[in-house]
Amino acid sequence: MSNTLKVRNPYTGEFDYAFADPEPTEISARCAALKANQADWGVRDLDERIGALQDFGAAIRRQSAELAAALRADTGRSHVADSEVETLSALIRRLASDAPAALAPPAPRAAGIPIIEGSSVRSPNGLVGNITPWNFPVILSFLDTFPALAAGNAVLIKPSEVTPRWVEPMREAIDACPDIARVLDIVVGTGQAGAALIDHVDAVVFTGSVPTGRKVAEAAARRFVPAYLELGGKDPAIVLASAEVRTAAQTITFCSCQSTGQACQSLERAYVHRSLYDEFVSAAIETAESLELNYPDIETGVIGPFIFAEQAAKVRAQIEDAVARGATLHCGGERIDQGGIWMRPAVLTDVTHDMLVMREETFGPVVPIMPFDSEAEALALANDSLYGLSASVFAGSLEEA
Repeated sequence: MSNTLKVRNPYTGEFDYAFADPEPTEISARCAALKANQADWGVRDLDERIGALQDFGAAIRRQSAELAAALRADTGRSHVADSEVETLSALIRRLASDAPAALAPPAPRAAGIPIIEGSSVRSPNGLVGNITPWNFPVILSFLDTFPALAAGNAVLIKPSEVTPRWVEPMREAIDACPDIARVLDIVVGTGQAGAALIDHVDAVVFTGSVPTGRKVAEAAARRFVPAYLELGGKDPAIVLASAEVRTAAQTITFCSCQSTGQACQSLERAYVHRSLYDEFVSAAIETAESLELNYPDIETGVIGPFIFAEQAAKVRAQIEDAVARGATLHCGGERIDQGGIWMRPAVLTDVTHDMLVMREETFGPVVPIMPFDSEAEALALANDSLYGLSASVFAGSLEEA
């Protein structure tokens, strides 16, 4: 019998939603149905598949109000929720433009023996399992799903159990498109459902933490199926001496705190040339203090609540570790409980690489700032990380950057 799980609303703190965690037999049955339908989908012309995806995009737009409302409840954000839903149409438009070239067969190539020529045939994997996170629940569920469908695969999405409300209105959009409904399904469940999914798919896509990503990769390797992983970052920003310092400080601070820092491409470390350091820190503090919470009105402010309540404790622990090791906290960083949990943007200086805030992913509104004296030192500091996802350079010219 499935377990019924209650889901917390990140804005109110109330447990106001519930779903049944599916049994492995349900996962198996859904995978079998999708695999049975994929064979026909995979041999259709690309134009036909793209047309079906465009019809699906139109159905999503008809459900946009319901989807955005569900996402607001899932994430405690309003404007970002609207943007997520709107972005889906843009993803399909880009796919329609890029897919023909991306999926075209490569030109034949010469082999080592003159009379032999090599060629490639591109065919779908079959059934792709897509295990997605809670920070951008809709975009990160379809960023990989749309291309997989265009390439002729069927897809089973397993979204995070932290943010499941959007699935109901999305299912209505799927059901309105019979061609898509045969090859796309969504199953809400815990890690148990994700593990069961890997046992039945022909490829798996995962976006999330490094520890869980390692488990996914190991499970996929045991079955010899491909695993495509996107696993977080500790994204650095380098500010060279020629940069416009206030613009750099404002941009880096905003990009560290937008979406409450709950984005894998959030800037998490700032390295600033010593000649700009004092002015940069002042501008960063000024910017951080200007960013308002979206409480008590969800339609205002920049800083939303922590979507996953446990993340607030992890961020606070990094700040406390930094201060205990000699860092200076200039503003923010306190936990604010209003049912949901907020944190005003924190600016830290006197940081070193033996602090958790400079080594582990933060996923919260924290801006640690460190000076450097040479470009070689800046590069060494930026690259002193186990992560590699995104990075930024601020300079007076594109050539210098």
